[in-house]
Amino acid sequence: MRIQEIIREVIALTTLTKATDLTILTDHPRPDMKNIFYGILILFSCISCDSTRLFEENKDLNDNQWIQKDTAVFSFTIRDIGKPYNIYCNLRNTSDYPYARFFFNYSIKDSTGAVLNGDLKSVYLFDAKTGKPFGTTGIGDVFDHRVSLLENYLFKYNGRYTISLDQQMRLDTLAGISSVGFRLEEAVEAKD
Repeated sequence: MRIQEIIREVIALTTLTKATDLTILTDHPRPDMKNIFYGILILFSCISCDSTRLFEENKDLNDNQWIQKDTAVFSFTIRDIGKPYNIYCNLRNTSDYPYARFFFNYSIKDSTGAVLNGDLKSVYLFDAKTGKPFGTTGIGDVFDHRVSLLENYLFKYNGRYTISLDQQMRLDTLAGISSVGFRLEEAVEAKD
């Protein structure tokens, strides 16, 4: 409710609809543009808050190509073993990706290098029959995907971990993948 009040106030302070509004504004000091800017900044930060995300990093791939030998590795720290976590792979592809499906491996290792979890995963980036792209789009022919790797995963101890992601499409150079990433979230219980 507070966000709506802020929006109304910002709109009221920045718009003039009639000549009579001009006389009303001359009776009062004009709002400082810096204050309006900070109000809008606070508004956007309230809207964009993501309280469950603990870590997220994405790596852009050169020329929208994922070379088979190039493994994406991300390091993160677990500080609370009492909480369950959700682990995701972020993928961004372009319409140049030549297949409907994408295969990749993930591997989670502890600080000693011991593999704790890993698997081969696949995700459909395009409809196999129609060619219609899946995922969310933000810019033109770029599509974002968040692929669930593990849900409600419990780490055994606090410390440093790594996750490795590598493409398994049997091509040395895979076109159409522009970035790959990793996201770690606190698992939240579903509310009734």
